Amino acid sequence: MDFLENSVRATGKRGSIEVITGSMFSGKTEELIRRLRRAQFASLKVEIFKPSLDNRYSESRVVSHDEKSILSTPVDNASAILLLAGDVDVVGIDEAQFFDNTIIDVCNKLADNGIRIVIAGLDMDFLGNPFGPMPGLLAIAEFVTKVHAICMRCGNLAQYSFRKSAEEQVVVLGEKDKYEPLCRTCYNKSIGKDK
Repeated sequence: MDFLENSVRATGKRGSIEVITGSMFSGKTEELIRRLRRAQFASLKVEIFKPSLDNRYSESRVVSHDEKSILSTPVDNASAILLLAGDVDVVGIDEAQFFDNTIIDVCNKLADNGIRIVIAGLDMDFLGNPFGPMPGLLAIAEFVTKVHAICMRCGNLAQYSFRKSAEEQVVVLGEKDKYEPLCRTCYNKSIGKDK
């Protein structure tokens, strides 16, 4: 412990984990890009990663629904982030829910080494259940930002990602053709829970 405290004082680097979470279409990726661009403007060394399976908009860029983008490195698993992060000040990670629970250890290791981690992901899947490693990431984060979309049916704040298509598997990539953000009341009506 003394070594870590002394190295933080000597280098001035303090690691931390920031999680940006919410439903689809809530602005998670847009906020992630905003924070990473600010770090770049401050001349910090920034590396950005995303799961390679998320190629909806681009193979090599993190892209928000409103088409803001930033260059990234696609990775097949969270462990690759440790190998590729190199000598950086900030690591950005998008679509964290698509990684397995090793992403939690990866983020802890990077933060323990003085790196600021900014990570975005869905907090719930289309069934309204906690999504993948997100509960663990929320638990270890120093800072959590929950963003909300607008319910497509009533205009209230939305926190659910309702799947309009019939697929039953948890991971189905899609946009407005397959998902719509809904508030609790409209979501419950849509799944037949509110009868």
